[in-house]
Amino acid sequence: MSDFTLYPAIDLRQGRVVRLQQGRADAETTYGEDAMEVAREFEAQGAEWLHVVNLDGAFGDASENLSVLSTICGVIDIPVEFGGGLRSANDVRRALDLGAARVILGTVALRKPELVRELASKHADKIAVGIDARNGMVAVEGWVETSETSAEELARRMMDAGVRRFIYTDIARDGMMVGPDLDGATKLAQGGAGVIASGGVGTLEHVTSAATASGVEGLIVGKALYEGRFTVREALEAVKGTRT
Repeated sequence: MSDFTLYPAIDLRQGRVVRLQQGRADAETTYGEDAMEVAREFEAQGAEWLHVVNLDGAFGDASENLSVLSTICGVIDIPVEFGGGLRSANDVRRALDLGAARVILGTVALRKPELVRELASKHADKIAVGIDARNGMVAVEGWVETSETSAEELARRMMDAGVRRFIYTDIARDGMMVGPDLDGATKLAQGGAGVIASGGVGTLEHVTSAATASGVEGLIVGKALYEGRFTVREALEAVKGTRT
């Protein structure tokens, strides 16, 4: 694997592949009914990882998306990171048991830091924390609620708890294809953790900028792929071009 990883995203809502705009449940576009077909196509184009989000879980709703996760993990050979609604040790264990190679914790990082410490101690590199920011402040509960904690402060707390990887999203950019907040991602990386940037990717230039940003180890891409702005294969070629 390269030292920079592109993560094609599959966001699940009631089993369907969708994308939201700025995380809003009322701004949803459906891109397909067959998540397995999408996952296989991303793998066929050379993806080394897959990013899967259970949007129903993030919004606190029950869904069949865990069974979809299990099926996706069964039909592809590349590792899957999975997040959305993981609020307990049992949730994390179940996701890992179903085949996820890495789980992403969100709201619990702010609400239950001791749980994160316990999980990081037990599962080490299989744990990442998603830091989703609105105007620099952490948003939780499916991005519905904005806290009074800054992204940098939450990152410091989580590093102290043993977390070594963050997924950073600027909510205002999510789904807007105006480019990810690489300055924000780089700031989080200064503490020594690996940071995966997310939100706002719309062009191959955004991909290459992320690939050359200090401390950014990966980039999550969703809407740009589904809208046909570029393919996974083209993005990987662009990343390779930054390494020559």
